[in-house]
Amino acid sequence: MSKRELLINEIEKIPEPFLDEVLDFIKFLKTKVIKERMNIAMASESSLKKDWLKPEEDEAWQNL
Repeated sequence: MSKRELLINEIEKIPEPFLDEVLDFIKFLKTKVIKERMNIAMASESSLKKDWLKPEEDEAWQNL
């Protein structure tokens, strides 16, 4: 049985009053992943910025 199937199986057993909490946690995890991806992108951008601002870079991309 896959993890997804196990998770669905467990969710089906959870009492109705707790489903809101489960849903909130799933939304939290999705938001966390998005924030982590944004942080990685921002870190990459700042580390590459010094190379992007070089005149040689402008020349290399001028004919595209």
